[in-house]
Amino acid sequence: MEYLYYLANASLTLRVVQFLHGKPQIPVSFVTVIHQIDGWVVRVKLKHHLSPQEDGNIRAFFSELGIRYEPQMRVQMAFWSLEAGQSPVDVMRRYQVAIVSHGNPEKEEIEAFRQQFVKGLGYCPETLA
Repeated sequence: MEYLYYLANASLTLRVVQFLHGKPQIPVSFVTVIHQIDGWVVRVKLKHHLSPQEDGNIRAFFSELGIRYEPQMRVQMAFWSLEAGQSPVDVMRRYQVAIVSHGNPEKEEIEAFRQQFVKGLGYCPETLA
């Protein structure tokens, strides 16, 4: 079972990470966070299926923050490669996607990415707010 959503900015992405850390009963296998020019893609893969009520609750939470995402082939290939065990650096090079985190995301990883990106640009785009 998985959830794949598009979020508008880093603050919403951080809320997802905090939500998942606050719910240890959710059987998370891994989370992948990708930054795109116009937003963030978050894929949450679970170890097993949830009850219909738990599934509905998680979908409601994600729907409040973003929209369901249908990945382009390049992003889908990146997801499959990561799941197959390839390193994030190799996947980023091959598919030209910015993988911020894969595995058990930490707030600090997203914050560090945001700071480095803003430092390089010299300003803070809306997606990094």
